[in-house]
Amino acid sequence: MGKAVALFLALAMLVHIIRPLGLPGLKKRSDAWKIALFALIAMVVLVGVRPQ
Repeated sequence: MGKAVALFLALAMLVHIIRPLGLPGLKKRSDAWKIALFALIAMVVLVGVRPQ
């Protein structure tokens, strides 16, 4: 599951750099860092919730 989320968010960053998504808060190419920050938080949550 974690790899799928990471792949999806990496593709979203790549697409956003090529052509901005136009979503609220993601209007400029330079806003790709926001997707990266969300990816980092999502990974931390996924690792924290995962059963041992």
